[in-house]
Amino acid sequence: MRARKHALEIFRSALAAADPSEAVARDVSFDGRKLTVGKRSYDLTKFDRVQIIGAGKASRAMAQSLERMLGRRVSGGLINVPDGGDAALRRVKLNASSHPVPDSRGEAGAQQILEIAKCAGPRDLLLCVISGGASALMPLPAPPLTLADKQGITKKLLATGATIHEMNIVRKHLSLIKGGQLAQSAFPATVITLMLSDVPGDDPATIGSGPAVADPSTIDDARRILGRFGISAPEEALHETPKSLSRTQTLVVGSNRLALDAAARKAKHLGYHPLLLSSFIEGETREVAKVHAAIAKEVAATGRPVRVPACILSGGETTVTIRGAGKGGRNQEFTLAAAMALEDLPSVLAFSAGTDGIDGPTDAAGAIADAATISRARSLGLDPQRYLDNNDSYSFFEKLEALIKTGPTGTNVMDIRMLLVT
Repeated sequence: MRARKHALEIFRSALAAADPSEAVARDVSFDGRKLTVGKRSYDLTKFDRVQIIGAGKASRAMAQSLERMLGRRVSGGLINVPDGGDAALRRVKLNASSHPVPDSRGEAGAQQILEIAKCAGPRDLLLCVISGGASALMPLPAPPLTLADKQGITKKLLATGATIHEMNIVRKHLSLIKGGQLAQSAFPATVITLMLSDVPGDDPATIGSGPAVADPSTIDDARRILGRFGISAPEEALHETPKSLSRTQTLVVGSNRLALDAAARKAKHLGYHPLLLSSFIEGETREVAKVHAAIAKEVAATGRPVRVPACILSGGETTVTIRGAGKGGRNQEFTLAAAMALEDLPSVLAFSAGTDGIDGPTDAAGAIADAATISRARSLGLDPQRYLDNNDSYSFFEKLEALIKTGPTGTNVMDIRMLLVT
């Protein structure tokens, strides 16, 4: 029980470090005249209008931080946010939309955001807030592609186990707003993009499909990905994206790496020796779980590469190839696969959760388990392997009261995985 309590404390520390309001305040300041973003400054007396646009799970809090900072200098704007929040902003309109499969509300909001950009002139400043979920929340399919077509393509990519990078490359080349096209439409206005990263490596062109970031991917890349997964799209809808942009600045203000660093500090404070593996972890979830379990076994047996008590941490975003008809998410599946691999080691606890509080199409952020969890499951007649084969980790952990439920956290910097070796 003590290890479980510690795992939750460590996760909460990671969430606190990923708080979007704090992330914006760390890198952006305003002295009444000069707006400083990272290492660059802007004299706001040279702008007639300052508007906030964007999308994402954390965009509401990011925009709220900017509103508090700039006050009446903000003249308006619009951001697409996920369903579930009710805190209105003073000057920026919120447009609730669907995630992870886009809907008509998101499409209407994306069209309005694009119009704001198109109407901007040389004395306009657009502050664009982008976080995880922005790709789905800001859909604007290129004709003749319809929203229903794009929903179908998104569902197929999710089901095939495509990486977030692959999904976003396809999205950019089938969109009128992604892959730098929003900033291109805003020229000659100045566009500053603040990003909370939900992708391994924190590539700005991939975060939210980079609506205000020059796109290094090509139309041929999108065609190759669609072909590899056997997914069709209208050839007329595929188009090239801008490779360079003017009058733009992009800054990543929060990331998985910062959250993991905070988790490691908390683990050390609690008496563990932290081992931060990587914030770049990708790949098939259950295979990643086996590798993590093997490292924990080495730690327990030899004290290498870190001494016991140890806290093994990793981040990034894995994928699940859906073969069964069950319910779950990559974090719950990771925990189940890891706990099964560690069934003979009662000294190891496995934990994995999404920092957005949502794991797949479920109301759980993730799950927590150890050898005792698997043993209890077997005593109740539950076969862990059968649940894993059916991609039904949610049902498994729900029966054992081992789900992690935080509700939507208002942030999103991918996943936090943890193995405590006590």
